[in-house]
Amino acid sequence: MPYTKEEGGLLNNFAREPKVYKAEPPDKKQQMTYLVLGVAAVALLAGVIFVAFSVSNAV
Repeated sequence: MPYTKEEGGLLNNFAREPKVYKAEPPDKKQQMTYLVLGVAAVALLAGVIFVAFSVSNAV
């Protein structure tokens, strides 16, 4: 564990900081994948809502 020693001899235990890196924008293939997954998620959500309303009004 990473300890730091302060003046007076006290030890402090701090969490390790993650490596920082610069994010890169997605390429065309990743953008297309995000678009397809987004459309699939919206379609699935719409289907679930449609089924919920259909079942609740069937009684």
